[in-house]
Amino acid sequence: MIGKATRRAGAVLAVVAAVALVAAGVWRYGYDQALDGLARRGEADLALASDRLTGQLQRYRDLAVLMAVHPELTGPRADEVLQHAADRTSVLNIFYLDGRGRVQAAAHGSQPEAEAALIAGGFVGRAFDGALGTGHGIDPSTGLRAFYVAAPRFFPGGGVQGALVVAVDVEALEREWRGDRPAVFFTDEVGEVFISNRSEILFWRRSEAGLQPSVGEAMPRARSDSGGHEVWRMQWGPYLPAVGLHIVRDLPTIDMRAEALVDVAPARRLAWLQAAVVGLVGLVVAAILFWAMERRRVLAVANATLESRVMERTTELSGAIAALRREVAERQEAEAALKKAQADLVQAGKLSALGQMSAGLSHELNQPLMAISQFAENGGLFLERGKTDAAAGNLRRIAELAGRMGRIIRNLRAFARQENEPVRRIDVVAVVETALEMTEARLAKDGVILEWERPGAPVWAMGGEVRLGQVMVNLIANAADAMSGGEMRKLSVVIEAAPRPVIRVRDTGPGIAAPEKIFDPFYSTKEVGASEGMGLGLSISYGLVQSFGGAIRGQNAEGGGAEFTVELEPWRGEQAA
Repeated sequence: MIGKATRRAGAVLAVVAAVALVAAGVWRYGYDQALDGLARRGEADLALASDRLTGQLQRYRDLAVLMAVHPELTGPRADEVLQHAADRTSVLNIFYLDGRGRVQAAAHGSQPEAEAALIAGGFVGRAFDGALGTGHGIDPSTGLRAFYVAAPRFFPGGGVQGALVVAVDVEALEREWRGDRPAVFFTDEVGEVFISNRSEILFWRRSEAGLQPSVGEAMPRARSDSGGHEVWRMQWGPYLPAVGLHIVRDLPTIDMRAEALVDVAPARRLAWLQAAVVGLVGLVVAAILFWAMERRRVLAVANATLESRVMERTTELSGAIAALRREVAERQEAEAALKKAQADLVQAGKLSALGQMSAGLSHELNQPLMAISQFAENGGLFLERGKTDAAAGNLRRIAELAGRMGRIIRNLRAFARQENEPVRRIDVVAVVETALEMTEARLAKDGVILEWERPGAPVWAMGGEVRLGQVMVNLIANAADAMSGGEMRKLSVVIEAAPRPVIRVRDTGPGIAAPEKIFDPFYSTKEVGASEGMGLGLSISYGLVQSFGGAIRGQNAEGGGAEFTVELEPWRGEQAA
């Protein structure tokens, strides 16, 4: 167990180390790519700063060229003209030298020693050679940094007559873009910082590691190459980057070199962000893989345990399955027996009803038979006497009585048979009339007044003709039994066609004592041991009505008596069949 845990810990450490290496590679690649972007933006910023400086100095070159050809430059108003020009352009000084290098006019007075130092500069010599000369240095008269432009003045017939020198205030130039980003400085041919938007590095000189002050202790600095770019690391002040990308651009027009230090902190942050994202994704993927491997291992162990348990349970289940099969077979046999018993019970209910109606039916059949016998004898006498019309009348009466007897017998046979036909279209009116005809003798015997209004058209419903007939016979017989001891014996049968076929059977008996129990098997309101029944008629009727999708309800009617309602599904055409 300890060995497995050690192996898992070693695997985790190896994955973490691999993710760290990948993240480091992503950091290096992202850092180099970000440096490329910074270099492009820094070069654009440096070009913009250089163009701005050269554009500003170009104005003073133009001023020197224009003032060099001024007609008053050699006249008595020369000082006034130069002073006016100096005041309007904010230069340090403007003075004019003749061909021997002597100051002939100046905007702010003449200082021979300072002017002699300037004349010694090479840029004035270029002006006496007929070219435009430029230079820079500390103005001896003001002690300020100055950029000098010397323009030649020619004689009308040719040759250099003199030179006009313009001293530009460098601090005035820097004032417009001091503090802008990035840090920009301009160095001369000896590597000294002469112009910059960061005043703290003015007059610093270039060294192998970057820059260092001209006086005092050297500042911490380091130089390195990263992705083909020169990177300086230094601690030179709060306004200079701690790590900066060094960019250089030569400016031959002013004999200087433009340099910039672009802060690489955004590139480092972007690289760290990319490395962190890759590392996080790598750790998440590694965690998911580790979890999947652990889950697989756990599942393998659980599967082995489960297989062993399955093997143990297989034998037990085999015996249980055999027992279940025996039980299923027994239940199927019991279900078949139950269905047969239910069918036998329905048939027994029919036979019981027929037994109760046997006396009345015998009377119904005996009367027509006696009438037929009498009409037959009378018909023979009429024939012997030659009264054929009277004999024919007797024969018609015999035929009517025989038809009545046949109809009664057909109803009995239909009622007695077991119906196996599926639910189909039936005429509710015909079924009710058949049931009333079968119970007519019983109702007449008990003195029951029948209220029955036959609808003028058939009422079609879904059901079984024989089963619905048995239900109606049971309801009519129960109503007659309920009214057997009462003074008012009236039975009302009503058929409603819409919206669904409904049969209402209402009596004037004592009503229902417990309406919620009347459809329970063996529940009866009759006396114990009575011969009228065992309390199965309404239970059988409930099952028969439900067998073809109907509903039967029983309740006490308003004004006394009981009312039973049989609701059937309407016939909806051939598709319903």
